[in-house]
Amino acid sequence: MSADSKITVELACDAQAQLGEGPVWDARGNRLYWVDILSHCVHVHLQGEPASDGPIELTPYVSSIVPRRSGGFALTLQDGFYGYDPASAELTRLAEVEASIPGNRFNDGKCDPAGRYLAGTMSMNDQHGRGTLYSLDAGHAVQPLVSGVSISNGLAWSADGATMYYIDTPTQQVVAFDYDTASCAVANRRVAAEIPEDQGSPDGMTIDAEGMLWIAHWGGWQVSRWNPATGEKLLSVPVPAAQVTSCAFGGEQLDRLYITTARVGLGEAELASQPHAGGLFCAAVGVRGLPTNLYGG
Repeated sequence: MSADSKITVELACDAQAQLGEGPVWDARGNRLYWVDILSHCVHVHLQGEPASDGPIELTPYVSSIVPRRSGGFALTLQDGFYGYDPASAELTRLAEVEASIPGNRFNDGKCDPAGRYLAGTMSMNDQHGRGTLYSLDAGHAVQPLVSGVSISNGLAWSADGATMYYIDTPTQQVVAFDYDTASCAVANRRVAAEIPEDQGSPDGMTIDAEGMLWIAHWGGWQVSRWNPATGEKLLSVPVPAAQVTSCAFGGEQLDRLYITTARVGLGEAELASQPHAGGLFCAAVGVRGLPTNLYGG
């Protein structure tokens, strides 16, 4: 599909992140939070400002962050789920995960409509199928949902919460599950979209108010919009960085699509052609997103 020439992608913050990921809009302070996994930090972006308030340094391997109903945030580090109080900069471990698999780390994560924090793991040594998608409930109990995962990435839910969309990057697919918001049980796995390999690999993901999926293409220089009911690619938005990692709607009207990117592994010649790789980008794409789900614990 050809790109949409009417959509302009702007550089919101030239952070030069090694591995920018996990953007999430926090309506409590009208700020966007996102992480740089390999630099072990969280960036804070205020709409309209050229630079972040942060970064907030957190180790090891902070890979996702979500607003918390009780105040502050919850986040994933290499070995589990944590609470974070920005006023005191205090970290509190909520649940240790995969202590017996030291070669793994958490990757992408989001909250479901019921307030559970879902996040998945991956091998840091490129070992296939060693990851798992987990759920953390409000009482800090951890439940495995999907096993045999290689690179756990994008998550999204339909507006009614009855469908969960999920990306395991090497599969080149977005899969859909029937989702029980009462128990977080998943069932009836099926393919919702398949990304052609010549367009990069699917990474992070979000959903808009019309129920369409927005997918970041690692190695594909774009974010794309898909109809999960038909598997049709509806739109491609070019991004001036090859390694596009994730996207999320933000702004007071949830009408801005924020896009994270990475510069890890790029050589001098590649960086010369994409000097803002690792930056945070933003675009008005003509649709709105859904409100961010908060962690209930």
